[in-house]
Amino acid sequence: MSDELKIEAESRNEFGKGAARRIRRANKVPAVIYGHGGDPIHITLPGHETLMALRTANALLTLVIDGAEPELALPKQVQRDPITGFLEHVDLVIVKKGEKVTVEVPLLVTGTIKEDRILVMDQQSITLEVEATNIPAHIEIDGGALEIGAQVTAADLNLPAGAVFPGDPEDLILSITPAPTAEELDADLAGAGTESAEAPAEEAAE
Repeated sequence: MSDELKIEAESRNEFGKGAARRIRRANKVPAVIYGHGGDPIHITLPGHETLMALRTANALLTLVIDGAEPELALPKQVQRDPITGFLEHVDLVIVKKGEKVTVEVPLLVTGTIKEDRILVMDQQSITLEVEATNIPAHIEIDGGALEIGAQVTAADLNLPAGAVFPGDPEDLILSITPAPTAEELDADLAGAGTESAEAPAEEAAE
């Protein structure tokens, strides 16, 4: 389930690009909190602690803003520097214990896939409606137990208690196809070699 991480935050009343640059130079992150009908709250988060916390998908943060009562929040949008990966801005949404949220949860295939088969992933993650305090870090699929021709749909996934997939239960998640034989690979290579040899000959004839 998602980890609950406590972070000390500070409210801020400076806005704009110049203020954001000053905040980042101080190894902090500008952020905005939304949710539950209130006005957006502009805050500053500690840089290193927030960076580490947001390495986890759907990290549940316990925010203590200026020493006030803790608030639970989930990351809504995270902006990172494309080169360094450092956090540039974070949007958060306030949640309450027991409240259901819609999140993208990664899919994790476990087990060893045998050499005579290929695993084809149609989806890397799945949308779930789940309690904010019960978000799984990932959904596991035992790929090693699947035979050639097997298909895993959304209905086959082992979801945590209370979690719901809002889409079509027949949505394909992954399938297992036979790996090409050595003869098939040799035939493909021979065909590719023939095509590449014919191309210069055709160009010379033009």
